[in-house]
Amino acid sequence: QQIAFARRFGEPDDNKTRRTRNPHFPEISTVINKPKLDGSPADAHWGGSDWHSDASFKLAPTGITLLHGVAVPPVGGDTQFANMYLAYETLSDGMKKLISGLEGVHVQKEKLLDHSTPERLEESRRSMTIAHPLVRVHPETGRKSLYVGEKVQLIAGMTPEESRPLIDFLCTHARRPQFIYRHQMKQEDLLMWNNPCF
Repeated sequence: QQIAFARRFGEPDDNKTRRTRNPHFPEISTVINKPKLDGSPADAHWGGSDWHSDASFKLAPTGITLLHGVAVPPVGGDTQFANMYLAYETLSDGMKKLISGLEGVHVQKEKLLDHSTPERLEESRRSMTIAHPLVRVHPETGRKSLYVGEKVQLIAGMTPEESRPLIDFLCTHARRPQFIYRHQMKQEDLLMWNNPCF
């Protein structure tokens, strides 16, 4: 049902990450926040463990994302969203001017890359690293939003030492409480969001 619903908005992406790919439905990623019994991290994707925009490491990032609560804990497990429109709009004019035209280099998490062979690891590193403008313009509304998160490791054309303070400032600014929506997942909840906005 979820895949059929998603198809109303376009063709779902196949999940290329073997560790998170649902074996029966390649369009679905399994997101688990529950550690193993021994306390070590779960094998599947630790969704929500960082602030990010889905698939930002792709040339054409995800437009719409769905999250279905299948097994939800009685407490915790909240999903948070930062309104990146408001994050951009509340920057000073000077900061807007500074970041206009700059690109953030988005890198997929190392643990989610294909480690099956050294060649596949190197290829997945290359294919899951890309630069996107720090300021996105929504293709339909023309509204500007900030496009930064913890997958942004560098500002294109800057050194890591120059990049890090700017990335940290923008990420911290975007996580201000007034920009955050927190959703407490309940069993069978289905969240859908316009990924370029968050």
